[in-house]
Amino acid sequence: MIELTPQAERKIRDKIGSRPGSLRLIYDTEGCGCAVNGIPGLRIIDQPEEDDMPLESGGSVAMYMNRRQEVFFEDRMKLDVTPDQYAFRLDSDGQTYGTNIQIIDARR
Repeated sequence: MIELTPQAERKIRDKIGSRPGSLRLIYDTEGCGCAVNGIPGLRIIDQPEEDDMPLESGGSVAMYMNRRQEVFFEDRMKLDVTPDQYAFRLDSDGQTYGTNIQIIDARR
């Protein structure tokens, strides 16, 4: 489950806009240039892929994650916006996954 704060849900809906789309939580391991194995990210997608599983969010935005990336995340997380409203912050009770998470529109 990923809890969306009202501010995060509003920002996601603004980014999706009037075109159809949903959100995918990813664990990006390509070219992050960091000392860890990867970084979390958010992608606006047209539709889920075959290996995607739905994420319960409690909000009105449909969210997905690739089943193979489930191991990188905890069962309960919270997605919020940063204080400057520029990016997102993903936390769990055990850790902070990222404080500068961007949304990339990957729709065609």
